[in-house]
Amino acid sequence: MDQKNQTAITEFLLLGLTTRVELSNLLFVVFLFMYLMNLLGNGTMISVISGTSKLHTPMYFLLCNLSFVDMSFSSVTVPKMLSNLISGKKNISYANCITQLYFFIIFATAECLLLSLMAYDRYVAICKPLYYIIIMNKKVCLIMTTILFIISFLNSVLHTLLVSRLAFCNSNNIQHFFCDFAPLIHISCTDTSINELLAFIVGTVLIITPFLIILISYVYIITTILKIKSTGGRRKTFSTCSSHLSVVTLFYGTFIFMYLRPQSSYSLEKDMIASVMYNVVSPMLNPYIYSLRNREVVLKVRNVLPRTICFSKGKY
Repeated sequence: MDQKNQTAITEFLLLGLTTRVELSNLLFVVFLFMYLMNLLGNGTMISVISGTSKLHTPMYFLLCNLSFVDMSFSSVTVPKMLSNLISGKKNISYANCITQLYFFIIFATAECLLLSLMAYDRYVAICKPLYYIIIMNKKVCLIMTTILFIISFLNSVLHTLLVSRLAFCNSNNIQHFFCDFAPLIHISCTDTSINELLAFIVGTVLIITPFLIILISYVYIITTILKIKSTGGRRKTFSTCSSHLSVVTLFYGTFIFMYLRPQSSYSLEKDMIASVMYNVVSPMLNPYIYSLRNREVVLKVRNVLPRTICFSKGKY
């Protein structure tokens, strides 16, 4: 019976952020602008870092991966949301919904793990500078990022398979602008206790553990910075990790609120705001935060961009 009910659902309705046409048009313009800024900022970061040999260091390698994840993260959900806003259509096929969930979990997990890896990189650079080249060489970074994406893939496969086994016999209306885990669990008519338990356990490991790594890393970093006698030296050292700390605060603040709480406390309005923050706002702001708050990054970008513009105009 459950199997019949499950296969009877061929599509879901993403009710989205609003049902008002005039507000939908405004939101379309706002989110389109933010998405384009996301692509521009992160795309520039990737192009500049990958195209400049001086930037082929562990810190910039991780930053390049963060830009890739941010672009992919938003691209999983935002284009469909924009399409629904401008067309007024709310439907998404069952297969596309599960696919969206699959890629969303991959890049969300990757972002959590990558931010912790970047914190560890800053810890080694500031607290263990003499061993930095040995600990954080290119080979080690490549291995760690590969493991990071493998873990993200396995986590996504686990949750996607469990969700795909659920039956949706009462309603196909998803109170969200994309196929997220919580709204799908909310409308299922079958027992979701296993899904919720595994989501909490795995989420605790893959969200809280990286977050603790970040906290511990910054405890050591701040302790080391406070030992520097020169005020200018303290400011310069802290500037190399202040941008990352801002990104972590912005991302984890909303992500922990969304996923590490009981389903009984589910609130549509609050979850919508949190989802917009980590799906649209955070990926858009990340490259600009790094550019504005990291002097080394902005100087390197300024040195590279003029040559890139001149090359595109045929001057080289």
